[in-house]
Amino acid sequence: MRIERDETTVCAAMTDILNRIGDKWSVMVVERLDGGTMRFSELLRAVDGVSQRMLTLTLRNLERDGLVIRTVYPEIPPRVEYRLTELGRTLTGPISALWDWAEKHQQAVAEARTAYDRAQAIETAPECKRA
Repeated sequence: MRIERDETTVCAAMTDILNRIGDKWSVMVVERLDGGTMRFSELLRAVDGVSQRMLTLTLRNLERDGLVIRTVYPEIPPRVEYRLTELGRTLTGPISALWDWAEKHQQAVAEARTAYDRAQAIETAPECKRA
């Protein structure tokens, strides 16, 4: 039996998923884990600019969403490793495509921003009055 979902429900679900996988840190963590299993400290060094707290939250959310597996080894000190799940690996293709697009079009985006900012500055600039 297939349940029909209304557009609002589907939209809410899509927004939730896109917020997770579109998050800056999630994208970077998935991209780093595409290379294989990593320890927390390795990820912290590999993901430029992320704080320990933000990395912890990101990893927890990715684990909750079924994209990352966390494995704790009963050693002293405990060793914790992270790796992508099968579902997480399916995300690496779209992320790679996004990275490639950003790399290819970064100059065009920068030029468009500059032109837009210039136009906005002209529109909002007060008119000069002659004395």
